[in-house]
Amino acid sequence: MPKGRAGKRPERREGRAGGILFNTGAGQHILKNPLVVNSIIDKAALRRTDVILEVGPGTGNLTVKMLEKVKKVIACEIDPRLVGELQKRVQGTCLANKLEIKVGDVLKTDLPFFDACVANLPYQISSPFVFKLLLHRPFFRCAILMFQREFALRLVAKPGSKLYCRLSINTQLLARVDHLMKVGRNNFRPPPKVESSVVRIEPKNPPPPINFQEWDGLVRIAFVRKNKTLSAAFKSSAVEQLLDHNYRVHCSLHNTEIPENFKIAEKIQTVLKDTGYSEKRARSMDIDDFIRLLHGFNSEGIHFS
Repeated sequence: MPKGRAGKRPERREGRAGGILFNTGAGQHILKNPLVVNSIIDKAALRRTDVILEVGPGTGNLTVKMLEKVKKVIACEIDPRLVGELQKRVQGTCLANKLEIKVGDVLKTDLPFFDACVANLPYQISSPFVFKLLLHRPFFRCAILMFQREFALRLVAKPGSKLYCRLSINTQLLARVDHLMKVGRNNFRPPPKVESSVVRIEPKNPPPPINFQEWDGLVRIAFVRKNKTLSAAFKSSAVEQLLDHNYRVHCSLHNTEIPENFKIAEKIQTVLKDTGYSEKRARSMDIDDFIRLLHGFNSEGIHFS
């Protein structure tokens, strides 16, 4: 996602719709088009026995439609005003006992059990929520999520693409990701400044047999400057200090003696050459490439977490 200027506060705009003053600075853009709502629900392939997790239900346009089709909806909402609107919407109906509302910040609470997640997410929490979701256990079937268009395209980007980044490869390591449809800004009230997209995320079950912290440590270094060769990327003094510390801890735990003339920089470059990735660039490397590279480092006692 585009970065704001250093020191500039996030813009806070407010728009009134349906008697409620929405805080667009907090990502409150209510999906108003019933055709889009129905399309999202169709793509989620909901079942009568499903428990659905929804984040940022707003005034409940999506919530009510899901309540008609599933066993239960657990709606997470941080704004008490919108909680009240949602409660009023189902009060006195047969849907009321199928709705559970959790008030608070979804990023700071444990997720409940659910079969699928369907949400028009506040865009500010897109990245942390995706990884909270993918590391959640037990596994869920799928997530159908609304994102800012550029963020959605980063999720599905392939090696060599301009948008391919750490977000792309980390998400695709843990899940199958598909871009389902574009949603124009006029389908929301108040309309956001950006276009949106709906994405389907299906976690890989079983997950790949990889320590995600180790994996992310390697990928983070490689993608800091994704157009640089890995040989150059790993010559950073901060990277060398980190890996030197980790290597010495590893040797201590395994009672391995370290030669007096040992230099981590030389060992790093040797691993890169031996694995064939010294002159490769992160922008063009796929999941299998990074798995092989991680194995090459780990087999030499070099770790990233």
